[in-house]
Amino acid sequence: MIVKEWIKAARLRTLPLSVSGIIVGSSYAYYQGFENWKIVVLALLTTLGFQVLSNFANDYGDGVKGTDNENRVGPQRAIQSGAISVQEMKTGIIITSLFSLLSAVLLIYVSFGKENFGYSLLFFILGIASIVAAIKYTVGKGAYGYSGFGDIFVFVFFGLVSVLGSNFLFTKQFDWFLVLPAIAIGFLSVAVLNLNNMRDIENDKNSNKNTIVVKMGLQNAKYYHYFIVTSAIVLIVAFSVIVEISIFPALFLSVLMFRHLRTVYKAQTYTDFDPELKKVALGTFALAILFFIFLVLLKIYKF
Repeated sequence: MIVKEWIKAARLRTLPLSVSGIIVGSSYAYYQGFENWKIVVLALLTTLGFQVLSNFANDYGDGVKGTDNENRVGPQRAIQSGAISVQEMKTGIIITSLFSLLSAVLLIYVSFGKENFGYSLLFFILGIASIVAAIKYTVGKGAYGYSGFGDIFVFVFFGLVSVLGSNFLFTKQFDWFLVLPAIAIGFLSVAVLNLNNMRDIENDKNSNKNTIVVKMGLQNAKYYHYFIVTSAIVLIVAFSVIVEISIFPALFLSVLMFRHLRTVYKAQTYTDFDPELKKVALGTFALAILFFIFLVLLKIYKF
């Protein structure tokens, strides 16, 4: 039973979104002529570790602050339900942090070896920053998730760092074209967080959790949502045209997201937002897989 509770606390539905940037960055590296399956596996493991750590820390931070209560609209949390104690969750955070750090160190070594100490140091700092950012989102008095900075964290780490960083692990160089899908994946990741915050706006207000949605209000949060999702579509289309790959992944995203935006526009209750989290998260993951498929085909068959 306890294993089941830890799996629930890890929030498996958030994991596909977390690896989407890695898939896009690694796929483009393969298209550029670089391949190393060890980097791919370790990058995925490291990112999954960071995401699970973030989920555990979020459960712990909101749990000890009393943000999670019986009025919360979303799924019940582990500490909130009593399935996992505060001390047990703290131990889980420590263990997951150590696993993530070990995986990050192995990834850095496989990618850069002993010859690129400067790059190794940079990515080690990024790894430490990722761990700190994951924990400080809701944990402690200075938790930035309670001050409206969660969107920035998600955009930077799940968009820019994930896509550009994973690609750099292969190529050791920066590709300006890749900024377009990096920003797009970042925006789509922020969209998932924004849906979460629109769903929880009343509970967050009562708990003094001042997310961007709490600060701007629900209607403005919808306008913000339309902007980031539409911008993501435009950026994916632009990247597909510039790199001359199939426009199909972009069309897939466009159809899926415009249907999603219509649902958000018509949403009347906070519970209406909850199913959309899964749709956007899995839609972003599907987009990454489609990019992988078409970039690999383009590389192999030269079309």
